Amino acid sequence: MAGTKLTVNNNGSIRVEGDFELCDQDGDVVPMPGVARVSLCRCGHSANKPFCDGAHKGAGFSSVITAATVNAPRPKPAS
Repeated sequence: MAGTKLTVNNNGSIRVEGDFELCDQDGDVVPMPGVARVSLCRCGHSANKPFCDGAHKGAGFSSVITAATVNAPRPKPAS
């Protein structure tokens, strides 16, 4: 079992729990001292991105998630 658990909530956020590091696109770590659980926005309406602020409720965001098998990604073509 991994040290990090991600839960995709129906009609809401992605909950991240455990041992994790959150980085921006440049690889810079987002400081979160003592934080072991966060909710990340999926709807795009949060005023505090990348974190969820509950805006999905007022925006009418709808996305039901069920567990499914994920196929391995195809290799990128050689350049």
